[in-house]
Parts: sequence; C-alpha cells; structure tokens
Amino acid sequence: MKFITILAVLCSPSLLSASDMVTIPAGPFQMGCSVNDPDCDRDEGPPGGVTVDVPEFQIDTHEVTVAEYVSCIAAGKCTRPKDHARNKYCNVGESSRMQHPANCVDWQQAVDYCEHVGKRLPTEAEWEKAARGKTTSRYPWGQKATCEHAILDDKVTTGSVPNEGDGCGEDRTWRVGSRAPNDYGLYDMNGNAGEWTSVWYAADGLTQYASGNLEGPDESRQRVVRGGSWDEDPPNLRASFRNVKPPVSGRSIYGSIGFRCAR
Repeated sequence: MKFITILAVLCSPSLLSASDMVTIPAGPFQMGCSVNDPDCDRDEGPPGGVTVDVPEFQIDTHEVTVAEYVSCIAAGKCTRPKDHARNKYCNVGESSRMQHPANCVDWQQAVDYCEHVGKRLPTEAEWEKAARGKTTSRYPWGQKATCEHAILDDKVTTGSVPNEGDGCGEDRTWRVGSRAPNDYGLYDMNGNAGEWTSVWYAADGLTQYASGNLEGPDESRQRVVRGGSWDEDPPNLRASFRNVKPPVSGRSIYGSIGFRCAR
C-alpha cells in the first residue's frame, strides 16, 4: 500500500511543472518503421528503421499546458492562439482545462513559448528517440494501443459524450499526465495532443537524419507533427508515424496539435 501511494504521488500530473525535464542520453537508436509493423508509410523508412545518432538533450516531461502558455501571454512573450470561444476543441480560454495541453497553436507560437522559457522545440529525431522510451515496438508499451494506454479514438471506449469515441469518449483532450509515462518518465508522447517539432518535412527525412543532418531541410511547405492525438486512430499514435501540417493554420483549427519543449 505504501508503494502504491508513493507511485501515485510521483505520477500525479498536479506535480508537473514547466521546469520538469528528463535527460535523454547521447547515442544511436533505430528510428522509423518498427519491426513487424504493417502500417508503415514509405517515409517511415525500411522495416526495422535506420540508425540515427542523437546527442544528449533534455525534453519536457509533459505537453505545455494552458496554464503555462497563458503565463507566457501575460508576460507579453506569446500571442493568444485560437481559443475556446472560437472553437470548442481549443483549450485556451476554458477555465476547466488549465491543465490540458495548450492546443490550436501555430508553429511559431510554439517556438515563441519555448524561447520564452529558455528552450526550443525538439528535432524530429530527438522526439522519436524520447517517445520510444528505450523500446523498438510500435508503441512504447507494445504492439497495440487502446484508451488504457493513451488518449485517442480506439473505436471502442465510450465516455460522457454519447456515440463519440474521440478523446476516449470525451470528445476533447484530457489533463496532461492522465496515462502512465513511458520508460523515460515522459507523459503523453503518444496521444492527447500531437506535438510540433522543429523540422521541415522531407519525404527522405530519415535518410538525412541517419547521415547526421538532424535539422532536416532548410525549407519546405509543412512542419513535422508527431505523436498522434485525442481524435486520431491507433495507427497515428505509432512511434514512427510522421504527420505534417503547414506552420500557419489559417482558417483551419489545429485542435489536435500542442507541443513540448527541449534543450
């Protein structure tokens, strides 16, 4: 009983703060298509992935929350994203979601927040190495994903919203840290909100990373978003899945996208 109590305290999202980071050690890992993964797209590389060497870095334990982002707005360093008054899926402006991920943010807004706290967005290779949590499977916990593991649409779980599978039946994000962390102690790397990375998308991105260019191309049309989200199917939460979005949402609502910072 004492062990369970201590574990619950350590895993409580109420104890997470903007200063909580984990150090990911330097070294190579297998990036891209996991062994025995039938869902890999061509841009995820060959089965078993490619070897990518990543220097030591630190990454936030959790996605940046509404409360954290609002503090940046108050400091005059961040602009207000599309908010709850604009769209019900956006979390900023909804008082009951202060500990949910800050979503509906454009890429530059994520960059500005990270710079305000002395950090930056992770590269795509850093993100995947951290998300895999020392594993080589499709997900850090194994080969299948359900609402037991992450906030997603598993086509099975229901909740407070009738006939709605998104967000494990809640049709929204959840409070950060609502599911167990991976082996590195990182929460919501898979699901809840997809996460901006620093890099432009390139179909041959993994080849570039394997050759030592972790920053990717100098320019492209879209930025890479990783992790899958509350309104996506399990295959989109795979560790190797590469989503892409224009850095500026325009008329779109990026309700599925948040971010975390690295350094």
